[in-house]
Amino acid sequence: MAKKDNNGKAPDDKGKQQSLDLALAQIEKQYGKGSIMRMGAEGGIVEAEAISSGALSIDLALGIGGFPRGRIVEIYGPEGAGKTMVSLHAIREAQRAGGTAAFIDAEHALDITFARRIGVDVENLIISQPDSGEQALEIVETLVRSGAFDIIVLDSVAALVPQAELEGDMGDSHMGLHARLMSQALRKLTGSISRSRTCVIFINQLRMKIGVMFGNPETTTGGRAMGFYASVRVDIRRIG
Repeated sequence: MAKKDNNGKAPDDKGKQQSLDLALAQIEKQYGKGSIMRMGAEGGIVEAEAISSGALSIDLALGIGGFPRGRIVEIYGPEGAGKTMVSLHAIREAQRAGGTAAFIDAEHALDITFARRIGVDVENLIISQPDSGEQALEIVETLVRSGAFDIIVLDSVAALVPQAELEGDMGDSHMGLHARLMSQALRKLTGSISRSRTCVIFINQLRMKIGVMFGNPETTTGGRAMGFYASVRVDIRRIG
């Protein structure tokens, strides 16, 4: 049995601790302070911040009082369920708290009059209506990396048409282009979103799986990447 030194640690344990400290120092030197830390250290645990959805029932269901900052949120559901309305309410709440918001209108269908009516400060709302899916996602990346935005809404994933599809003819097959575009974009965006503490909401639509006899035939557009990268997925339905 190894003898303990005056500090109560065995020599082997002391050597491991020195190796650990050296490794941590080397990583911080190479990648910057805060790139690695002990969870219990000061600044190691970051309390979850949230932006209210504007609906008490949703805030309570999410458990932290709203949509989490620094994370990806997906709001999906059938047509006319109120997906855009929920996201506009979240923008309103962020603006009331002094935050800056952006709305990427890939569907080219944002009703400014309705947004103003529910309390959105449309004069200070940053809006973009991109021509392609690549352009929309690059705009989102630029806004996120600026660190100046509290919430960004993209409406919708289904409307993010890849450039290759736009340049092709009607009826051309473009298997997997949309899913590949979303997968690449989310891989790039996740880290930047976390560092900037921006809440990024992707609105998505439902489609029906062909030939499904058992189970839920519904699925969302853009492949399966969103399900992995989104910290919160909210299914919006109209009842009654």
